[in-house]
Amino acid sequence: MSLAVRTGADPMSAVTAVTSAVHEVDPETPVTDVLSMNELISNSLSPQRSNMLLLATFAALALVLTAVGIYSVLSYAVRRRVREIGIRMALGASHCDVLKMVVVDGIKPILLGVGLGLAIALGLGRVVSSLIFGVRPTDPLTFAAVASLLVAVGVLATIVPAYRATRVEPVRTLRDE
Repeated sequence: MSLAVRTGADPMSAVTAVTSAVHEVDPETPVTDVLSMNELISNSLSPQRSNMLLLATFAALALVLTAVGIYSVLSYAVRRRVREIGIRMALGASHCDVLKMVVVDGIKPILLGVGLGLAIALGLGRVVSSLIFGVRPTDPLTFAAVASLLVAVGVLATIVPAYRATRVEPVRTLRDE
């Protein structure tokens, strides 16, 4: 049996009075597990909180792995294209042109991945809706925020390899040819 009591003051300060009132009615009734409503709600939401914490941890790990992967692939691509970049710069390409070339090459797969991810997330939104409290499975603000975050991380991961590409020395590249 459960008993709910509303008080105007601190709920835990009324425990002794409520326990005394219960014992006046029936001295054999034990009074155990006295909780405030905030504690009761917190206990009932604990499984969802732990699920969301686990999901957020995996999402953060996936974001870090994504950034490292994009950085690694673009660094490798820039290293393989050092001669091409050097020749382009020797023929008059500016640092801005080289930077733009590398960033655009990096952004294309990022935008494709975000587009595919949004399509899959819309399809699977109903599956994870039981884990998300207070957010609709097709919330446009959430999708826009996550897509923007992923694109921003992708752009940041492309900047270092693109910057390194602008540091290629055309004279040295032509000597190696």
